Amino acid sequence: MATNDTTNPAATGVKVKNLAAQGAHGKLEARLYTPPDAPASGLIVFFPYGGFVTVELEEAEGFAMALAARTRYRVLATSYTVATQSPFPAAVEDAHAVLKWAVRNRTRLGWDGKRLLTAGIEAGGNLAAVASLVARDRGGPALSAQLLIMPMLDPGLTTCSMRSVAGQGGAARAADACAAGYRDYLPRALDRTHPYACPMQSSRMKGLPPALILSADDDPLRDEAEQYGMKLTAAGIPATVRRLPPIELEAPDARCSCARKENVLQEIAAFIDGLQ
Repeated sequence: MATNDTTNPAATGVKVKNLAAQGAHGKLEARLYTPPDAPASGLIVFFPYGGFVTVELEEAEGFAMALAARTRYRVLATSYTVATQSPFPAAVEDAHAVLKWAVRNRTRLGWDGKRLLTAGIEAGGNLAAVASLVARDRGGPALSAQLLIMPMLDPGLTTCSMRSVAGQGGAARAADACAAGYRDYLPRALDRTHPYACPMQSSRMKGLPPALILSADDDPLRDEAEQYGMKLTAAGIPATVRRLPPIELEAPDARCSCARKENVLQEIAAFIDGLQ
């Protein structure tokens, strides 16, 4: 897959501003990425990866910058409470609180409040999906779409792609990392079937925003991403599901690096352009 220089502010023209967003119980580190000549109509709230036990805000900067440059939307990348500080549902409450904060502070963020999207990679993809569920259940904020990039959606780790990676090098290590993250995030077995922890378990999919769901051919998270897309579609929610070529999972930021590839950015930009 061809790549662009999407990590250098001078190359993209994207401005980066450090912020403190309001979480459920305190301030959260956040960064606002504003592309040159950005229209005021769109904001993407992006939740980084990290398996629920870390928040890779710094490491995800390249993707956030590329996303802003390619879509011309402002991107608000935010941290959230990690499981080692407070397990589920702390991160979920933070995710929803940040959405509400972004709407209240739309003038400060430079957008008009008309189009709000969630996005995330891996554990951040889980939070992007769950924040959509919570926003629907609690009466807002209204969301235009959700962008789920190789999301962690099944704490049970039961899919074929997850169970078939044993002995497959980086894929097996990625699966082990998911399992370890869930152990810290969901220490109570009962929580593993809660729809705000496991969106796949939700029995009510109506009223959710359209979704773009990106998986990868040899990623252990592939099947759950595609199954979630099918569940949304069955409920009448527009869901675009794409499977990416294989990725090298040995690198710690493999999913984030893969998401920066130009064809992925094209998928995201085309999806956003097609929103009503």
